[in-house]
Amino acid sequence: MLVRTRFAPSPTGYMHIGNLRTAIFEYLIAKKDNGSFILRIEDTDQERKVEGAIDFIYKTLELCNFKIDEGPNNPGEYGPYIQSERKELYKEYAMKLVESGHAYMCFCTEEELERQRHAAELRRVPFMYNGKCSILTKEEIEENLAKGLPYVIRQKMPKEGVTEVNDLVYGKIKIDNSILEDQILLKSDGFPTYNFANVVDDHLMGITHVIRGHEYLDQTAKYNLLYQAFGWEPPQYIHVAMVLGSDGNKLSKRNGDASFMDLYNEGYLPEAIVNYLVLLGWSPPTNQEIFSMEELINIFDPKRISKSSSQYDVKKLNWVNAQYIKKLDDKEYIEFVKPHLEKAYDLSNKSPEWINKLLTTYKNHISYGKEIATVTAPFFTSVNKINAECEEFLHSDESIKNTLKVFKEKLEKLSDFTSENLNNLINEVKEESGAKGKLLYMPIRIAATHEMHGPELADTLYLTGKDTIIERISEVYENL
Repeated sequence: MLVRTRFAPSPTGYMHIGNLRTAIFEYLIAKKDNGSFILRIEDTDQERKVEGAIDFIYKTLELCNFKIDEGPNNPGEYGPYIQSERKELYKEYAMKLVESGHAYMCFCTEEELERQRHAAELRRVPFMYNGKCSILTKEEIEENLAKGLPYVIRQKMPKEGVTEVNDLVYGKIKIDNSILEDQILLKSDGFPTYNFANVVDDHLMGITHVIRGHEYLDQTAKYNLLYQAFGWEPPQYIHVAMVLGSDGNKLSKRNGDASFMDLYNEGYLPEAIVNYLVLLGWSPPTNQEIFSMEELINIFDPKRISKSSSQYDVKKLNWVNAQYIKKLDDKEYIEFVKPHLEKAYDLSNKSPEWINKLLTTYKNHISYGKEIATVTAPFFTSVNKINAECEEFLHSDESIKNTLKVFKEKLEKLSDFTSENLNNLINEVKEESGAKGKLLYMPIRIAATHEMHGPELADTLYLTGKDTIIERISEVYENL
């Protein structure tokens, strides 16, 4: 059997990371078995459609290096791949269910439904449509149609027994039919509901595996009843637990949680985002945490998807992204991070050599692109006064004043100001002053940069500039 998975986002804005994680799982399942990954745009909710959102979807999948085997921008034999272009198809299949007795036309007005909701509230029970129109006679239906009354088509649910759902993660689940409402399949405007369009499209497009959120597991019983009504074979269901935010709530773009493009614009590498998200709710067979796409395809096993919710952890994402930044060669790294520096500061008075040196010096000190502006701020803004911790260290040993004196004297005589020569100079200070370890490096760093920690000292000194260092050390020395 050729494995066919589909990613079916709604064009309602940027893609949030929970939705992207689903796409990653679907992509890996398809590619592991040399199957097909299909993109389908679910735009039946026209009110929520956002202009340009489809382009965001294309861009996101492209950046993540997902090969779309079929979709609106790469049509195959199962199109169209945008649901609004399949509108007549859904009506045809809805009417087939009406003819077979598995669905019916519902003429209830919003006022009638509101009365039913109110009655449910008074009884303190969840609202479920009471099936009033399911018992209309043929004559009553024809009379309503002749009057031009608007209607929806509802699925006629069994009210007794159970419906089974076989899920790869959760196993066999039995859903009591009594809790299944006669859901709307086709709205009065002719557009299908999400649940109905999914079933029709998944069958007609030959989808073999469907990944959905665990919170929709009960709803899958309705899917299975539709498959049974049509006489179709259901796909393999894979329900995944939710991704929760730091507040314990489900991640959602409606709640303002990070989208893929938000992260990308902050300077997170797409492959790092993919790597991190695949580990949210799925565990590899080894302790390895950094994977190439090829490695993920080879080892991905949906049976290792967890039943428990996972929590979005920015610190872990930063760690993963930092590993990918470190793997970039210097040219790739500079091209990646430089725009963030240019956006933050005026670089017109800085040489290309100095800029590139600054960026590469901090390569191992950032976890996302935009962070370069934060860690390099001392080179572009007024340096803060030495903090209390630094002051305490400078007064912690009598030898520190002499170390700074020797360093300043040698620096003033240094004619060729390079990182290599600065490194040699520091070694000379070590020999002459007798200082070593933190009593050698820490005083020089604090006096020159007003910071206790940072990248390689010689590189930091070079970027700070000779005159600036001499001025700062002189000031510190006088106060010791």
